[in-house]
Amino acid sequence: MLQENVLETLRRGSDEILVESELIKKLEENRPLIIKAGFDPTAPDLHLGHTVLINKLKQFQDLGHDVQFLIGDFTGMIGDPTGKNVTRKPLTQDDVLENAKTYQEQVFKILDPDKTKIVFNSTWMNKLSPAELIQIAAKHTVARMLERDDFSKRYKGGQPIAIHEFLYPLIQGYDSVTMKADVELGGTDQKFNLLVGRQLQEIYGQKPQTVLTMPILEGLDGVQKMSKSLNNYIGIADKADDMFGKIMSISDKLMWRYYELLSFRPMSEINQWQKECNEGANPRNYKVALAQEIIERFHDASSATKALENFEARFKRGIIPDDIENIVLEGNKAGLAIANILKAAGLTKSTSDAMRMVKQGAVKIDGEKVSDPKLLVEAGTRQVYQVGKRKFAKVEIKP
Repeated sequence: MLQENVLETLRRGSDEILVESELIKKLEENRPLIIKAGFDPTAPDLHLGHTVLINKLKQFQDLGHDVQFLIGDFTGMIGDPTGKNVTRKPLTQDDVLENAKTYQEQVFKILDPDKTKIVFNSTWMNKLSPAELIQIAAKHTVARMLERDDFSKRYKGGQPIAIHEFLYPLIQGYDSVTMKADVELGGTDQKFNLLVGRQLQEIYGQKPQTVLTMPILEGLDGVQKMSKSLNNYIGIADKADDMFGKIMSISDKLMWRYYELLSFRPMSEINQWQKECNEGANPRNYKVALAQEIIERFHDASSATKALENFEARFKRGIIPDDIENIVLEGNKAGLAIANILKAAGLTKSTSDAMRMVKQGAVKIDGEKVSDPKLLVEAGTRQVYQVGKRKFAKVEIKP
């Protein structure tokens, strides 16, 4: 009989398990399952958004299952069309291989290197003849491909879809056939591709893999997904002080989302902390605990302690005075623009003045410099805003 706490561990933070009853049967077989997760090395560094999925791999690994970390060096040269409204530019083989080296170093900060199998899909894809690739393509239809949301929108909008983009989900699915995956993990935006894997496995006479999708982590703005291109990310290779400051800058509401998806603490403890916070405890203390846990994972315990000391020193050196006016603003779903906040708090004369000050690097939130003049601040935050050396306001944005 499958222990309920095992299932609860695997459900934690996940968006969907397709099909959960199949997963339960596989777990009850009492054998190490082959757990697959694929990453295309499209950029040299991973950020905390990527680790949502890697954390789930660790949970499977801790339960005794075989984690196979697939580096899509072949698919990376095609370019994943997921979520794109234009054809994505493929990477060169040199780009892919260089990024792949960095990925391997970074994932082992979470996964056990002795229990993790790193595989490259070029290993089998480069051996396929053109005829064999055509045979794989014959097992899927254009109609099915156009069921995918992004393909459908582009087709209806008259935007071009290159033939090679149809190959991407097919090859991702064929990877599952080759690896004989029992479970494949991916982001919610990968659901279509993951289901293609199930379909192809059945066609090739295998039991279909269970699909477990993980949510896309919001970035520091609490609105858009964490992305290096949006400059709202926390890189796992970031310096400890930078990592600490970024985590301390997130909203109180977003903090609990990060706890669920990034922390290894028990949910019972996290729920208790959230209850204490709702009853009046200072959310800053829990944010500090989160920051230290993340820094300890990617650096070490002494770096986490030092980052806290450095962060607190910025306040104690008199940079931020104790006597600061408290301002309460009404928030909205989209978030309040930094320029509007600064004007409403009386820190600037106008929104245009506020944007100019941000561009000049004269604006800080909780001691951290703001670089984006169009920054949206999520409701539910209580932070210290600073313009120049002498203007301060403690601003609470109500949900």
